Parts: sequence; structure tokens; C-alpha cells
Amino acid sequence: MPSAHTIREHVQKLTAAPSHEDLLCQSLEVYINLFPVLDAYLLRYSPIGYLGEGVISLNPAGFVHIRELRDDIRSLPIIYSAIREKKAKYCAGVEYLKQITSKYILAPSVNAMAVVPIVFGSSVIGYICSTQFPADPAIDEEMLLSLTLFGELLGKLIHDSNSTAEAPLLSKRELEVMKRIAWGESTKEMAASMEISELTVKQYVKSAIKKLDAQNRPHAVAELFRKGTIS
Repeated sequence: MPSAHTIREHVQKLTAAPSHEDLLCQSLEVYINLFPVLDAYLLRYSPIGYLGEGVISLNPAGFVHIRELRDDIRSLPIIYSAIREKKAKYCAGVEYLKQITSKYILAPSVNAMAVVPIVFGSSVIGYICSTQFPADPAIDEEMLLSLTLFGELLGKLIHDSNSTAEAPLLSKRELEVMKRIAWGESTKEMAASMEISELTVKQYVKSAIKKLDAQNRPHAVAELFRKGTIS
């Protein structure tokens, strides 16, 4: 099992990734190299509609885009639990059959799943799922703690990476409120954490929606996800 120091060291090396896309791909490679898993599905998460949306996956055959995947994670108990508790989860055998019926798991031999929430602050911005494991993967409580740490470190890294590539149309404040909306924060919560009035928050939201040519908040957030400005 990798130590906390080893995990931090490997995640730190990801800061050298030349682009956001490279960062995501290299993150999955590090994840598979560090932990007893043979595949990895990376999905972004939005609390608006409890939506899990595919980004890329990695297996022994290579990388695959999985943008067609869209799930309401409330219908997938193990994923919902991992996101709600912000902790890595694992289930196998009979428990797996009770927990999961996901359309992106196609192999009939699949009978286990690990879910690692990607966390920044108090928000989950995505998650990694694995469905293929070596014989006797030994995913115990200590391993789950290590997986949870990986998700926390990766979440901060992805957030910091996005902060350096903000949408050219939006001001820094406009982009910040849109990110916070994507994390599920209310207008009142944003005003308190940003130390501005609720009216000012609403003005930032209104101007961001207009600049993005969106119809409402969810549409604006979806546009930023589509552009890769937020994850």
C-alpha cells in the first residue's frame, strides 16, 4: 500500500503536466500505478441534478473518451455514498450486485467496484471508478483512506490548474461564483465566503449568464463544463 508521502509525491509531479487534458490522463496513470486497480473511469460531478458525466477512461488497451456517459448518481448507491461522505468506497460480490447497475460497466465478469471522490474544499468535483482488479486486491480500510487522500490531493490540483486557465469572457469574480454554483453553494453561502453582498453575487451571476449566452444558472454551468473551464 502506498504511503501518504508517496501519494503526495506522485500527485505533486502532476503539476508539470503541459495541459489540462494531459493532467487528467496522467492522473489516471498515476492512480493505476499506485493502487491495486486495472482500470479507471474519470467522471466530473455536478450537484445540479446529481449528475455524473464521463470524461475519459484508462484500461490496458489505452485511453477512451467516455463523454456519452451521464448518470444520476442517486441511482448508484455506492457512488452516491462516496460523494455524500467524501470518502472512497469499495464493494464486491453480492454487495456489488445490490449496489450497482451502471450502463458504463459492460463486462459480465465485473463483480466489484471502487469509487474515489475527487474533492476540493467542501465540494466533490468529480470521481474515479474502477471495476477491474488484480486477484485479491486487498482493499481494506487503510487502502480506502489512501484512495481518499489521493482524491483530495487530485481535487486541489485540478482546481488550481483550472484557476490558471480561466474563461476569457468572464471576470475573476464571475468565474468564481459560477464555480461555486457548480459546487452547489447557495447565493447566501457565496456571499458569506466571498465577503460580498447577496445582491453583488446575483449581479455577477447575471453578467456571467449573459456573457455565456446561457438561459439560466444550470445552462451557464453546463457551458463552462463543456468548454473545460471548470471540472
